[in-house]
Amino acid sequence: MSNTTPNGSRLTRGYTVALISAAILSTTAIFIRHLTLTYHLPALILAFWRDLFVFLTLLPILRLVGRSLLRVDRQHLRYLVLYGLVLAIFNSLWTLSVSLNGAAVSTVLAYCSVGFTALLGWWFLKERLDWGKLLAVALTLAGCVLVSGALDPATWRLNLLGIITGILSGLGYAIYTLMGRSASQRGLNPWTTLVYTFGFAAAFLLAFNLLSGGHISGAATRLVDLLWLEKTWAGWGVLFLLAAGPTLAGFGLYNVSLMYLPSSVANLVVTLEPVFTAVIAYFLLGERLTWIQMIGGLLILSGVVFLRIYKGRLAGGAQTGAEPPTL
Repeated sequence: MSNTTPNGSRLTRGYTVALISAAILSTTAIFIRHLTLTYHLPALILAFWRDLFVFLTLLPILRLVGRSLLRVDRQHLRYLVLYGLVLAIFNSLWTLSVSLNGAAVSTVLAYCSVGFTALLGWWFLKERLDWGKLLAVALTLAGCVLVSGALDPATWRLNLLGIITGILSGLGYAIYTLMGRSASQRGLNPWTTLVYTFGFAAAFLLAFNLLSGGHISGAATRLVDLLWLEKTWAGWGVLFLLAAGPTLAGFGLYNVSLMYLPSSVANLVVTLEPVFTAVIAYFLLGERLTWIQMIGGLLILSGVVFLRIYKGRLAGGAQTGAEPPTL
């Protein structure tokens, strides 16, 4: 197992970018909740347009910045196709979860990904898994349980599909994160990765919608359903803003953070997103968190703060040759 520790400056840069990403991504659930409540936009149709608008926004920007950013090797292209499929599945589950669970709870459930990411990163990417990271994972997972209301049996009886969808979106997020870290290790530019993965994801989501035959929840049943918003220009505006704003910037910065941080650490840092989302949902959507859910948010925050302090000391210890044991 690799015991490589990022130096202090890279660590600080990675944490800063990941925190900004979390703050930006925290608004995506608000946009999605607004679109599903106000316009009753089906989840997979929403996910398709969201990914397509990200691709159409970023493509001309990269062409202007430098066409070399759009050139990838054939072996990398195959990888990006698979990465796009993972993103399409994750976005589908995430959007459906928001429509079933609300903005705050769905965001928290997605971050059960921290446990998946830590274990999968250890198995497949040889990332460090020591007591400090395990404690941070435990704190954030405990926070996720409290915020989601999973301790209440009624939650499982009344919204079992929502809870399962939310947890599966967390698994999808974990795999997406690991593939982003792997793309960085392959030398791919994070913005190049973003434009290709969202482009391929849009193609897969189009197929999900058109080939579902009405058997997938939230998918189009007819071709005309893709134009669900019709001439509701305000709805199209919100949808485009969701894609060109928080989705593009949030996912882009998250990919950048994976250049500096192990996938499990980056995923742990952005678990602050549910805290941001809960606050925004309180003021804009009237969604209320109980005191138990607030405690859960504090546990998530504690896990992230602890991990930053721990990793900072670890980086200092690595310079003297002293490192804690790993699994």
